[in-house]
Amino acid sequence: MSTMHLPAASSPSRLARLLEMPPVRLLLGIIAIMLPVALTMALTQQLLDKSLRQLWPQLLAAALCVAAYVVYVHKVERRAATELSRVGAGRELGFGVLLGSALFLLAVGAIGAAGAFYVTGHAPWTVMIKPFAEMVLVAFFEEILFRALFFRIIENWLGSTVALALSGLVFALTHLPNDNSTLLTFLITALAGVMFCAAYMVTRRLWLAIGIHFIWNFMGEAVFSLPVSGHPAKGMLQGQLSGPEWLSGGAYGIEGSAITLAVIGAAALWLLIIAARGGRFMAPASRRRVAP
Repeated sequence: MSTMHLPAASSPSRLARLLEMPPVRLLLGIIAIMLPVALTMALTQQLLDKSLRQLWPQLLAAALCVAAYVVYVHKVERRAATELSRVGAGRELGFGVLLGSALFLLAVGAIGAAGAFYVTGHAPWTVMIKPFAEMVLVAFFEEILFRALFFRIIENWLGSTVALALSGLVFALTHLPNDNSTLLTFLITALAGVMFCAAYMVTRRLWLAIGIHFIWNFMGEAVFSLPVSGHPAKGMLQGQLSGPEWLSGGAYGIEGSAITLAVIGAAALWLLIIAARGGRFMAPASRRRVAP
């Protein structure tokens, strides 16, 4: 009785094996999203008058960043970019905006109640247009970079716990060169990074984290005229911080206040608990059972 010989499965090419490596994917993803943003902002600054680049260049850069990430995922990872799925996007983005607003108002309200924040005047609402576009770009770019790329790839490789620690650390390190940064601002930024990662873990999409990130920055800069991560701001309400730096945050903004540390820490813990209860924590790839 003759036996039938099946053709041997072809082994993956060297390029395919290379593209499976997490550091390579991370590097390619970073290049993919940074190039269109950098080119858009550089070209518009060189070719257009300042009055013509108050809004649309930042929004265009944000759109190109999203498009570049989707192309990267499709070409390199050979899958759909489900983390940017439009299903439930409006609901999750809206809830993120509400949650981020509540967190910011809780922090600035507590700082004000302690006598370290007050409003001295106001400006026309139109001053919020430019920061709106800027904060849209910041939210999309940083969430794709730090959560969709860095955290997700590291999590798939080393597991959620390690990825949370590394992502928070890297997020804080990238803000360390900002003006007036301190050990307290470093800790708060690291916790914020963990909070954004936890927001991603809860839904496995970016919209919740993008909503929180955008509105926190927008409220600080465009509404209350408070420094955002050390960057000066000019918004509708002329807010002033005073008193000890550990309480008000000083020139760094409320992201340098011990009150913000408590608020962000509580939000991060709450989201992590939701993620854990939903079975969203991932074991390292070496420990995950491979399906037959």
